[in-house]
Amino acid sequence: MSQTVSVITPAFQAQDTIVTTVASVLAQTHADWQLWIIADDGFDYARFLAAAGLVDDRIRHLDSGGIGRGASAARNRALDRLDTAFVAILDADDRFKPTKLERAVAALAEHAIVTTALDVMDDQFRHLRHVGQGDDLVLTPGGHKGVSLSMDSMLVWDRRRVDGRYDTTMSNMTDLELLLQLYASVPASFHLGAPLHDYIKRAASMSNGADVAAGMIASKTTILQRLRAGHYRLPAEDVTGLAQFLEMSLRAERTYGAALAAHPGLLFEDHLQPMLHDKTADPEGSTVGLGR
Repeated sequence: MSQTVSVITPAFQAQDTIVTTVASVLAQTHADWQLWIIADDGFDYARFLAAAGLVDDRIRHLDSGGIGRGASAARNRALDRLDTAFVAILDADDRFKPTKLERAVAALAEHAIVTTALDVMDDQFRHLRHVGQGDDLVLTPGGHKGVSLSMDSMLVWDRRRVDGRYDTTMSNMTDLELLLQLYASVPASFHLGAPLHDYIKRAASMSNGADVAAGMIASKTTILQRLRAGHYRLPAEDVTGLAQFLEMSLRAERTYGAALAAHPGLLFEDHLQPMLHDKTADPEGSTVGLGR
């Protein structure tokens, strides 16, 4: 059976970062992959990468069908075209560690959804912190955010068993929203505790500017409303756990700006980490994880 993984990479004004991103796929120990680069800016990334010496017949190029349609629309464009069973997400400024696909494919032999821990870095690839590092775990939907405090772009899944499309109406949290779609078909995912995915924190994502905070709050509120309405068809205990996460995460959004002003450079994850064990942060005394 084919173990080809389609890696989906939307690209919008990604000229400063995409060479490193593509190089990380070329360096994978699992060589059976297709890299789908979806241009959302009208740019010729094939020619650009060729000029950088990155030419490989496993790299496929698409356009998003417009300019600035957004990462979700670009990802959906590829999902509608590819014909492989396995799919992985890689943003055009992130990187895979060399064994990411190898270890994910091995886990997909038994699990429909695989996530990995993250190595969170700044835009100079300086390590900031890990997210989700630890033991390998089977996670229910309600327990996932207790391990992966933030960012869910490290997904790999088997489309024969679970599938979905990105919500183009949401500005943020679209990776978590897709994950909840996938959980509607299977009761659990498998989490690799090794940090196999480099997640790059750009200055805008750490600034908590008005647009960033407003988008996060709106998207988290939308997912919370959908959960409570039974949109994802999850068991009651998972709905409860995820709803607690979203309620606490919304509180963290509202207090992060002041915390960042008091402690310049403070990561959102470092702001919320102490809240996980602070019973005063939630009226129920919950210690459910939260994150962006």
